[in-house]
Amino acid sequence: MRVIVSGIPGVGKSTVIDLVSQRSNYSVKNFGTIMFETARTMYQINNRDEMRKLDIKAQIELQRNAAIELGKMDNIIIDTHMSIKSPSGYLPGLPEWVLKELNISSYFLIEADPDKILTHRLNDPTRIRDNDTEKDIKEHQEINRYYAVAYSVYSGATVNFIYNPENHPEEAAENILRRL
Repeated sequence: MRVIVSGIPGVGKSTVIDLVSQRSNYSVKNFGTIMFETARTMYQINNRDEMRKLDIKAQIELQRNAAIELGKMDNIIIDTHMSIKSPSGYLPGLPEWVLKELNISSYFLIEADPDKILTHRLNDPTRIRDNDTEKDIKEHQEINRYYAVAYSVYSGATVNFIYNPENHPEEAAENILRRL
């Protein structure tokens, strides 16, 4: 079985996924990391944040290659994004050719209050983030909901919205574990 756990940057997705993985028999595979390993060689980029600045054709090729690799694995949580905010607009994180390869059972979309996400982003020196406002963050979370529902229509997988309360990621993790 393959499931997707998603959420916008700064929502606490990695922390929640790590807790789910520790308490289950699922291993975690990060879609972006698999894409980055290819992009580093093909496009000589230095960090993951540079990938979303590549032209759309390059991003599509990277998505396709990662999906093929992940589609061969089983019993995994795929850590990825429903949408990628690019200079050209929102790009689907899971376009049709990716969904075909992955054959997903469930989508989990982790959400949090926009002000908490903004604070987390501002205090995270490990990433190069866009200068989003709370309004931008709220919009991105809403866009992700639309994408998740659209992916579900195409794939037949369930959609779960998981609230990640500040300083209590174990609550979000337990909510996911109950639904796996």
